[in-house]
Amino acid sequence: MGLMNQMGDMYKLQKEAKRIKKELANTHIYSEADGVKVTVSGEQEIIEIEFLNEEIIGDAKRLSKAIKEASNKAFKKAQQVAAEKMKAVMGGMPGM
Repeated sequence: MGLMNQMGDMYKLQKEAKRIKKELANTHIYSEADGVKVTVSGEQEIIEIEFLNEEIIGDAKRLSKAIKEASNKAFKKAQQVAAEKMKAVMGGMPGM
């Protein structure tokens, strides 16, 4: 009976992980740097890049730096959001 319970628990955890993955895909995280706003999903995919400061568009070096900075901030936030959501699932796994 113990093995059946473990299999049932694993199925529940797998189902919960899929639900959270879907939730993360629909979660948008925003970050801004030097007039560039980057939106990423909770799955760390870029959704949109907006230029809030028109003058930055003519300065390729500054623009590149702003995009990198805003993207890295957004990805870091997305990782934190995903980790918090998955913590509940992982906490329910045997041995975790």
